[in-house]
Amino acid sequence: MTESTDAAATPAPEKTPTENGATETPQEETPEKSTEEKKDETPPPKEMRAVVLTGFGGLKTVKILKKPEPTVGEGEVLIRVKACGLNFQDLIVRQGAIDSPPKTPFILGFECAGEIEQVGENVTNFKVGDQVVALPEYRAWAELVSVPAQYVYALPEGMSALDAVAITTNYVVAYLLLFEMANLTPGKSLLVHSAGGGVGQAVAQLAKTVENVTVFGVCSKSKHEALKTNNNNIDHLLERGSDYTSEVRKVTPDGVDIVLDCLCGEECNRGYSLLKPMGRYILYGSSNIVTGETKSFFSAARAWWQVDKVSPIKLFDENKSLAGLNLRHLLFQHGRGDTVRRAVHSVFTLWAQGKVKPIVDSTWALEDVGEAMQKMHDRKNIGKLVLDPSLEPKPKPATPAKGKSGKEKKPAKESSEEKKDKEGKDDEKKPAENGDKNESKEKEKESS
Repeated sequence: MTESTDAAATPAPEKTPTENGATETPQEETPEKSTEEKKDETPPPKEMRAVVLTGFGGLKTVKILKKPEPTVGEGEVLIRVKACGLNFQDLIVRQGAIDSPPKTPFILGFECAGEIEQVGENVTNFKVGDQVVALPEYRAWAELVSVPAQYVYALPEGMSALDAVAITTNYVVAYLLLFEMANLTPGKSLLVHSAGGGVGQAVAQLAKTVENVTVFGVCSKSKHEALKTNNNNIDHLLERGSDYTSEVRKVTPDGVDIVLDCLCGEECNRGYSLLKPMGRYILYGSSNIVTGETKSFFSAARAWWQVDKVSPIKLFDENKSLAGLNLRHLLFQHGRGDTVRRAVHSVFTLWAQGKVKPIVDSTWALEDVGEAMQKMHDRKNIGKLVLDPSLEPKPKPATPAKGKSGKEKKPAKESSEEKKDKEGKDDEKKPAENGDKNESKEKEKESS
């Protein structure tokens, strides 16, 4: 007998039974298949917090949601947002009262400031780490935003992100109104509506950089004391809703040289009537159309129909001018980015010289944006309202749980099993308690 020298046979792959009882040999995993599986296991995109408008209407349509982080495109910069500016235009957008709004849902906001994290191709005037402020068309109220470089402006040394959003939009609008459109010169007089708001305060400060300018400010009576305490830029405070035109004429019988109106409606007629010959009336907003929490076609129509129609011949006869300013249209429709950039540079220079200083009313977490919007809607702010993504939201007040009927919930009733278990435990306790009582009685007898 000779010993077999054949090698041991390789064990066959184990067969697995199938549903019909037959057996099936599993297929070996090929390198191509494992590579495809690895490709499928790509990590999900990073997310960020953002203020999203889910539908046009009231405050309930504004929500804080997780959205994919934006990518930087050619000619754009990616900004890590540190502060966001809240403007009245944001309230108009929420209601859908703005022209050509995007489809919901979309990220709100037209103003933000922060630090550049990435720079896209063909961007030569910015680098990573630059501190900037941006005026994008929407999408500003998020932790990250990608903005075309033409709408981004470098901050001067020492200017914080909070100061940047408090000064840029408001003071650029005020600068364009006063020096590009109204041609403010020494000795002139002007009247500005919503004098306690961000733009109103900017107008008053910038006007006082010119010698011997008289400023009339119209705002709610409740703001007068605070405005007098904070600054001396407004020479004559007038109460909104009163017959302020007669008050103006007591000071200057001929009227004023400039009227700046952000309200529209019947204020247009009053403002025009106050103009001196060679005077200029400039409309830069229409906040009177925002009368309720949701869009009202009636209030918008009423605001416009209250305005008297002024023919060019009347302007010619009376030596008066009418004008309008819409910063969003100037940037994104009319392509006048260079004009805006020059205004930003001029405003930042005045800030660096200490001639203007923005007034911040309050700062809010992203989650509290609804409360901030309501404060602006009620015209209770003095100065700028700012959103800060790093802030913790205000604690919500605890409310008792309510049932379907809206009444406070009562303690839940015990089930029959729970009741039996409880009774059983009580019965077990009773003999023990009785025994303890008997023992104490016997001890008393022994001692006696």
